[in-house]
Amino acid sequence: MSAGGEPAPGEAATRAGGAATAAGDGPQPGKVRRPRAPRAVVAAIVATVLLVLAGALLYDVIAVRAGYPTRRWRARIAEELATRHLDYLWALVGAGAAVLLGGVLLWLALAPGLGRWLPLRPHGDTGAAIDRAGIGHLLADRVAGLQGIDQLRIRISRRRVRVTLIGAVDPVSVQRQLRDELARVTLARPLRLDVRAAPGAGAAG
Repeated sequence: MSAGGEPAPGEAATRAGGAATAAGDGPQPGKVRRPRAPRAVVAAIVATVLLVLAGALLYDVIAVRAGYPTRRWRARIAEELATRHLDYLWALVGAGAAVLLGGVLLWLALAPGLGRWLPLRPHGDTGAAIDRAGIGHLLADRVAGLQGIDQLRIRISRRRVRVTLIGAVDPVSVQRQLRDELARVTLARPLRLDVRAAPGAGAAG
């Protein structure tokens, strides 16, 4: 900071470079991992177990087709399934465990994950994230005072912001406003901004 309260040339360049990076026009920051829900670990474990079991079963079936004898474990399972009744204790226990596992997997599939959270640039060892809906509210508030906007739709994905404007408004001006607002959100991976405009209902007359 120079005398008189004005920023030094080097400091001003640093601030401008930081704003350009946040808006997606500068160099990409270091890679930051996205927050992942605990269900991702459970899904990976279940998928690995099922893949191993399916691979072993497929290998044994191909071996039998090629003329080799059936593995003892598959013959034992087939024999147990053919001779045991449905009221057998271990059959009931296995069915209950399968139902419980299916319920847990169904709950994990329907439960909201962390895909709606976007990571921010870390400060030291501290990491944070922001909700995509929160970014949408920030952008909507930024252009709320502009004249000529009849309707505004904002859709935010993990990599892009799609804005649809309806009304007699200059999309370039709106894009400039939204780009400045995105620059204030220090995202670890800047979002691409796509602004599209369509004439309003009264434009035809």
